[in-house]
Amino acid sequence: MPVRKAFSFPIFAVIGLALVTESAVADELKRVSINGYELAYVEQGQGEPVVFVHGGLQDYRMWRAQLPKFASRYRAIAYSRRNNYPNAVSPEGTPDGAADVHGEDLAALANALGFSKIRVVAHSSGAHAALFFAAKHPDMIVSLAVNEPPALGMLSGLPNRAEILKEFAGLGAAREALKAGDVQRGIPMFVDVVGGPGAYERRSDADKKMNLDNVSSYQADAIKLPRPIFTCEMAKAITAPTLLSDAERSPRLFHHVLDQLEDCLPNRERVEIPTSSHTVTVDNPNAYEQAVLAFFARH
Repeated sequence: MPVRKAFSFPIFAVIGLALVTESAVADELKRVSINGYELAYVEQGQGEPVVFVHGGLQDYRMWRAQLPKFASRYRAIAYSRRNNYPNAVSPEGTPDGAADVHGEDLAALANALGFSKIRVVAHSSGAHAALFFAAKHPDMIVSLAVNEPPALGMLSGLPNRAEILKEFAGLGAAREALKAGDVQRGIPMFVDVVGGPGAYERRSDADKKMNLDNVSSYQADAIKLPRPIFTCEMAKAITAPTLLSDAERSPRLFHHVLDQLEDCLPNRERVEIPTSSHTVTVDNPNAYEQAVLAFFARH
């Protein structure tokens, strides 16, 4: 039977951490070359490595509040994926949704930093990339925590697939706006489809700036569709303990994807983060951090 757990920790304010200036964070930046490309990363703590993988329209800064919490127990590393700030970016570059490419970058990053095995915490399209990484490099994973990956290939064959996908129909208009260079309209449209109505307006000024800084990889998505498909057979190759998390208020599409992953992954647990929409690290960071840290302590 699938293991489900519920956490009901109160929302924890992290506004002070979220508003850390870029100049303060920039002093901590390190860089590593992988596959002919340079990735920026930050790290805190010592010991067993935990690598954090951000979602779309984000970068290493999305994990600012989480790194100190994990650094008390682990060597916590957050990096910016290919074609995301402050790395070299271009609308003609690697798409955000190129989960196979980003997954191989994660493997190369771990190797470049001298790690034979890592724990991974990943969000949204970064979680999709982490699934590709774990399926292709199962021996490199100690344990894996993925929050709401848009692994739409998992919905293939479902009789109600078309109905499920209607929930994300608005992404087409967002892609067209971004493809045309209208980022002021396209970014809020994208965020509101993925996070629910009003999600963009609820974001802090720092997060809105981060979204703007990372628009190139999503513009590349609008140009270079379709993207690779993650399948049930691939999920079966991931033998490491895997925590699947979804948010109480997120679009149901993510819940349907996790339902299928839950059926296919051989070693998994699942948790729903209460009073939260898609970006759980902002909406209910305390509950999310507690869930992941407790899972890692068990595995």
